[in-house]
Amino acid sequence: MARSTLLRARLETRPDTATAEELDRIDGLRGHGFEIVRYREAWGRFTHLRQLSEVPGLAGKTDDAGAHIAVETT
Repeated sequence: MARSTLLRARLETRPDTATAEELDRIDGLRGHGFEIVRYREAWGRFTHLRQLSEVPGLAGKTDDAGAHIAVETT
């Protein structure tokens, strides 16, 4: 793995695997970790970051989180 890939991996959190506590540490998601995990359990994995805006209470609040979250599309 290249150094930049390792650094990027440390900075990004995956909403499909992160705990509510890990999600709560991210700017733009603070206080919403429980809702994100509940949404994920009800609807399945996230395939695009836009889906975070579908989580109750997060519509229009996730812009700051994009730099810290990654979604695997494969």
